[in-house]
Amino acid sequence: MKKLVLFFALLLTITLVMMACKPGSRHQAKPVTDEFVVPEVADVVMYQVNPRVFAPSNSLQAITARLDSIQDLGVNMIWIMPIYPIGEEKSKNSPYSVKDYKAVAPEYGTVDDLRTLVEACHERGMGVILDWVANHTAWDNVWLKQHPDWYTHDSVGNIIYPPGTDWTDVADLNYDNKDMRAAMIDAMRFWVDSVGVDGFRCDVADQVPVDFWTECIDNLRAAAKPRQLIMLAEGANPDNFKAGFDLNYAWEFMGAIAQVMNDGARVGKLVSVDKHEYKDLESGKYKLRFTTNHDESTKATPVKLYGGVRASMAAFVATTMLHGGMLVYGSQEVGYPEPINFFHYVPVDWNANPALRDEYKSLIAVYNEHPALRSSGKVIPYDDEDNNILCVDRVLNNDNVLVLVNVRATAHSIDLPAMWADRSVTDLMTGETKQLSKKITLQPYQYLLLGN
Repeated sequence: MKKLVLFFALLLTITLVMMACKPGSRHQAKPVTDEFVVPEVADVVMYQVNPRVFAPSNSLQAITARLDSIQDLGVNMIWIMPIYPIGEEKSKNSPYSVKDYKAVAPEYGTVDDLRTLVEACHERGMGVILDWVANHTAWDNVWLKQHPDWYTHDSVGNIIYPPGTDWTDVADLNYDNKDMRAAMIDAMRFWVDSVGVDGFRCDVADQVPVDFWTECIDNLRAAAKPRQLIMLAEGANPDNFKAGFDLNYAWEFMGAIAQVMNDGARVGKLVSVDKHEYKDLESGKYKLRFTTNHDESTKATPVKLYGGVRASMAAFVATTMLHGGMLVYGSQEVGYPEPINFFHYVPVDWNANPALRDEYKSLIAVYNEHPALRSSGKVIPYDDEDNNILCVDRVLNNDNVLVLVNVRATAHSIDLPAMWADRSVTDLMTGETKQLSKKITLQPYQYLLLGN
């Protein structure tokens, strides 16, 4: 009898193992075998992927089909917005309302589709980070049913949505609970270990305790070795960096560029905000600079926000070439004009405005070819008495680039720095040789990237 019991126990064990290894299983763990190495943080050119502008269904496959085009822009890191099943209870159809942290929404495809996408990115020299929503979950997330103590409660014991927000479609997590913390880290490790993602963009990171991020990032990096991970915090808290994040958001700079472009603020404001954002920032840590992202484009895309295509490009150059940290939101390279509500599918014509796409490609090529332009380069600003032209020298070792951007809708002139006056230089966007005098005039929203 004892032998019979042992036999059935062994048979049950074998059956469970086979079920766990069944193709398509949600928790199937497939070891990461490729040898892709993420770019240095200073060299990251990030491209934000909103799956809902690629296809109404099977969008992960649609993204994979467009990777050659994305790579052609000069991108080396892709950030994919949340791809997890979306909550149905109290739903607004937001991808930031996560029903299951270890699954892919049927709208987007399967875990295997994501794995294929990651492998295809790695083959093209591009890393992949996933959007991670650690502050809250959907109301029908299994955690809420099984572990209500993992959530924040009001004075009468009701689970609440995040305080100070109108995010009624999500329930606020309680970071005083150690078991919840462990489960959150375990869920993040699933995507690193079995799918091979290269890090995370962490949603509303400032609302999650810093000590959790320290514990989480230390755990993820230890488990991923020898692979390197890129960690981006959606926030501006300096403690993000102490916790281990590589980058956080340059929200202050985006506000400044909007004020300069739209409200006539002095161009010197960009330089002062840049200095403030990088003040006391330790080596190897960077600010992510952008003229739009999924939140901003829900209100207005760059073409409308800054007053036209040429204004949007002047804003992009002033934002990204001043101190690096480049982000492109998928759709801005084709000049999509209308707001993109990421709660719904919005078809984007990827063949629109080919000249604009080529301009982004050329800008990113200059950025990639000149290390002085990226975050590690020295920033030497020059005053424009009229405060209409951004004039900055970017220097790193023997690499030297002069960045000039007219942020106004009218032509303006500026006295050139002495070291650039009366010199023959190269227009890095065209490759043409230019002979400079002591003063230069820029047409409305014109920019120049000049090399010695």
